[in-house]
Amino acid sequence: MTRKQAREEAFILIFEKLFSDSTVEEILELACEVRDLEPDEYIKKVFFGVYENTAEIDALISENSVGWKIERISKTALALLRLALYEMKYYDDIPVSVSINEAVEICKKYATKEDSSFINGILSTVAKAM
Repeated sequence: MTRKQAREEAFILIFEKLFSDSTVEEILELACEVRDLEPDEYIKKVFFGVYENTAEIDALISENSVGWKIERISKTALALLRLALYEMKYYDDIPVSVSINEAVEICKKYATKEDSSFINGILSTVAKAM
């Protein structure tokens, strides 16, 4: 599985968690059973890492989404923002520009053009502050 494919699988898991009270372990186990997902280390690290650091990641989102409360952000955009911000903060070997670009590209596949512009804006603002 390529990093791009793994990133999309991690996004799907993060997205699924937004609709479920199940633990991250249960969601991952179910994805393995139902979708035959074979998660690599990247998928596990990102999926578990996002939910271990949700408060910090969501604070970054809130600080940089002027006029938008997290509750108003689409679930797709929120999942992608969490994924990309986790990469930007906790993965030194992934260039920030790659995290931003990949989040925008996944967004184009699963959401609207407005969502991709919104994601690009927030991630670019955070990147400048980093």
